Amino acid sequence: IYPRDDILQAKLDLLEKTNMVDYIIETYLTLHGLDDDADVPEEYQQKRAAVLEQLEDFREKEEVLVRIFNAENMNKLRSEKDHTKLIETLAAQFGYKPEMLDDMYELSRLKYSIGNYNQAKGFLSVFRMLAPASDPRDALACLDELKEMMKSDRVIPLQLLQQRTWLLHWSLFVFFNYKEGDKDGTELLIDMFLDKDYLNAIQTLAPHLLRYLAVCVIMNRSRKKRNFSDLIRVIQQESYTYRDPITEFLECLYIQFDFDGAQDKLRACTDVIVNDFFLCHRLDQFLESARHLIFETFCRIHQVISIDMLAQKLNMNPEDAEKWLVDLIRNARLDAKIDSKHGLVTMGSQHISPYQQVIEKTRVLYQRTNNLLYCFEKKFGLRGDALDRPIHN
Repeated sequence: IYPRDDILQAKLDLLEKTNMVDYIIETYLTLHGLDDDADVPEEYQQKRAAVLEQLEDFREKEEVLVRIFNAENMNKLRSEKDHTKLIETLAAQFGYKPEMLDDMYELSRLKYSIGNYNQAKGFLSVFRMLAPASDPRDALACLDELKEMMKSDRVIPLQLLQQRTWLLHWSLFVFFNYKEGDKDGTELLIDMFLDKDYLNAIQTLAPHLLRYLAVCVIMNRSRKKRNFSDLIRVIQQESYTYRDPITEFLECLYIQFDFDGAQDKLRACTDVIVNDFFLCHRLDQFLESARHLIFETFCRIHQVISIDMLAQKLNMNPEDAEKWLVDLIRNARLDAKIDSKHGLVTMGSQHISPYQQVIEKTRVLYQRTNNLLYCFEKKFGLRGDALDRPIHN
């Protein structure tokens, strides 16, 4: 389909970003029709010498690591479930030192870059076993510290924009793994992504992150009107640079009020979420929340609704749709009545009480306060009970 030389050139361009120098030289010779003993560019020779020098620098460290983590020792170590005891055993019996963990990581990166994937996999498997257990609260505290560091006026604006963009990407690992009680990281992601500085970074350099913001806003139970209005505004502004079924679903629902289009986009959302690293485990939660949105939006402009028609809008059969509506009305305490005989849902007037408005506005304050307290304790080394005591000058 494509010319042979074009494919080889694309292959060479890709390989030049790695340390697989022998493969680079082989591809170069093939592309230009040269013999194996022909001269190659000096930059390839220099790169080859640099890679060999790196391997030589790591030789002694690699020999020590291979000796400690041979197959026999690994079989014994895998039976130890306590991480602290595992490290103590390694130190006492094999002379393991904490700095070896960093050496193992760097060595695995080097092996990966030269195409030695089996050895890289072996070192990384040991690294995962020895690395300290991750604590989402620690990760969240580090994320907050990085955000504070980026408030410095001494950083060049363009560099600051790039740093915030990288932090937004890294934060996905934190927010989608964070869970405390019945709370998860979706509300925290919404707060960060809708912050004016980080929203500017998304619009300028990373509009594809709108997917994650949209999913979190849809799944967020509080569903603040301001969150939706801000998100819809940004989706409209960036529709010329980025679109996917998730953002198009919101466009159909909130801008065009096209419920048939929203139904089609919701089907397409399934394929997107199933193949997304961060969202694949939240498919059911997303679909349930998206159906709630369709129902709520539909109810705002209709007082009497046919269950059969609503089932089509929600991509469900009528029996399942009626059961789903009963559960939704009961759990959400909606002012609605279901007439099973005629297959109709009659909506009453929907007014949010002042009490409910206060609840919605203060819902996330408890979690934010806990996160702030945790960061304060970690930074100043104070226990929670110490913060309760009065401070005297």
